[in-house]
Amino acid sequence: MTATAFDSNSAQPPSGDRRVVARVFALTDVGRTREHNEDTFLVADLESGAALDFDTGYHEITAEPHGLFFLVADGMGGAASGELASSMAGQLVLDGLRQLWSTSSPVSPERFAEALRDATMAANARIHQHAREHPEHRGMGTTATIAGLLGDRLYVVQVGDSRAYIVRDGKAQQITKDQSLMQRLVEAGELTQEEAEVSDRRNIILQALGPEAQVTVDITYQQVRKGDTLILCSDGLSGLVKADEIAQLTAMELDVRMMCRKLIDRANHRGGPDNITVVAVRFDGDGLTAASAADSVGYTNYPLAGTLAEHTREMPVVPRAPRNTIKSDPTPKQGIRRPTPTDMPVVNVPPMAPVTTEEHETPLPPPEVEERRRAAQPVFMLLAIVALAAVVWTVLQLRS
Repeated sequence: MTATAFDSNSAQPPSGDRRVVARVFALTDVGRTREHNEDTFLVADLESGAALDFDTGYHEITAEPHGLFFLVADGMGGAASGELASSMAGQLVLDGLRQLWSTSSPVSPERFAEALRDATMAANARIHQHAREHPEHRGMGTTATIAGLLGDRLYVVQVGDSRAYIVRDGKAQQITKDQSLMQRLVEAGELTQEEAEVSDRRNIILQALGPEAQVTVDITYQQVRKGDTLILCSDGLSGLVKADEIAQLTAMELDVRMMCRKLIDRANHRGGPDNITVVAVRFDGDGLTAASAADSVGYTNYPLAGTLAEHTREMPVVPRAPRNTIKSDPTPKQGIRRPTPTDMPVVNVPPMAPVTTEEHETPLPPPEVEERRRAAQPVFMLLAIVALAAVVWTVLQLRS
């Protein structure tokens, strides 16, 4: 779904005593095979700028005019680097919002979206700079799915393949789009969704905070209705628990604490090969209206300069390979999503947008990046051969 006509009035904080109430809980788990947890979550009240602590239970928050903030980040680069990258992302984005979106800021949807965009891009620059200054963290990075509630509308910033779902009327709809190789191939018609879900390259992402000097974020928006549940999660959950299962578990459990625990338990029951993080938010209050059949739920770009909505990028045109030549391993490989020194290398994919570095500087890629690029070369050579064969066949057909 692309950008549509945008009614800014509906995103203004409810007037009078009408308020939006959010019951929220967040939980992270190391999983069954990892020794370290490289995931991070963060929830904050943007009116006060205070982050919430879930050690004592869930929170019920009445959203004030400057809204609420929810984040899930999934670090990469080895245990120490991945954990640092994800925790830096959460704190830096929140710190940026405290400066860009203070109580003195005029409240408007566009200014809110701009603050989310700018805080995320500034966090990327800081993480990248830290990695350059500390060789032991070279190549560190993290995904980030960041949701901000303003009035009765969510604004979601996406970098990488953590996800946001809205569960409504017993159905879970993904409102983010994975910035991953598999997502690109599905959109290009090279793979079906089912093939992508079992591919041994399903964990290759195209963007993250930190590895490159610049990042182009994706911003989407979603109207919230009474009774909606927002689920933010790392791919430790979404890679093992499908959307319909998320919807079922969410609908069956009214307690957001148990909701998070049951989702994580389901992923661990299936092996828990990665860290698992869930933020669950159930929305209520007389500031929200009931859902109707005319409502739309799903991925919708927010039209803002400097985001993916402004930059249309297409996959390189490659001929479709015969379906029986696309091989996928039905058994998920453990430990390749967030590599440690003993993990298998993951093929590196260039960022979604061109990036620039300081003038006259060309930073050398980490050794593991070069190794990943070499691993990808046979695939691209095969595609080139298939393309050449297709051209030759077409010329022969035209001459005959």
